[in-house]
Amino acid sequence: MSEGVVIIPTYNEIENIETIIRAVFELKTVFNILVVDDNSPDGTAQKVMELQQEYPEKLFLEVRPGKSGLGTAYVHGFKWAIERKYEYIFEMDADFSHNPQDLEKLLTACVKGADVAIGSRYVTGVNVVNWPLSRVLMSYFASSYVRAITGMTIRDATAGFICYRRKVLESVVLDRIKFVGYAFQIEMKYRAYANGFNIVEVPIIFTDRTKGESKMSSAIFKEAILGVISLRIKKMLNRL
Repeated sequence: MSEGVVIIPTYNEIENIETIIRAVFELKTVFNILVVDDNSPDGTAQKVMELQQEYPEKLFLEVRPGKSGLGTAYVHGFKWAIERKYEYIFEMDADFSHNPQDLEKLLTACVKGADVAIGSRYVTGVNVVNWPLSRVLMSYFASSYVRAITGMTIRDATAGFICYRRKVLESVVLDRIKFVGYAFQIEMKYRAYANGFNIVEVPIIFTDRTKGESKMSSAIFKEAILGVISLRIKKMLNRL
């Protein structure tokens, strides 16, 4: 069994799922994949089941009853991976906004001593392709806001391309995490930071999806703004 598992949450990703799975399995490093699908009506899970016949010991699927959000999908995947004793547990989008080849960069960072390796869009400037300027500014200043409130030095606090060592996820009470989008990504990093883990940012180039629809919404962004304040208050009260 591979030491690393890539968790890919999906909802209506039929246009991307086969290609992203094959791209990961073509890498020199052997990774397993867990797809957590929220009962996509477009047949995403069915396509994964077909591919499982080709990759029976490397590709896994968990289907949830309905659309419950990115954060809960990752928590579901984290629990699954912890139970199976994977040492390196990755978050990655299905839409190629994260380059599968960069999985090896994140793994190398953790092998060399990082507890959390973040695929960072902003650690060496602004490395984003195909986003409108308004979206770039929103994301960039959201990370600045997070640094100001939390005290973390992470340049890309809302990043969703990450490698965690298992011990980091084991230190978090996963059932307490209820955030869905950006706020979930911020909370996971903040909990790792608060617990004293070594967090490293690895520069990547983020490319916006070309197929399928974005899951971003104003509600997700609002959750992040308010969620950061909530996290800081919990930390001050020793309730994190």
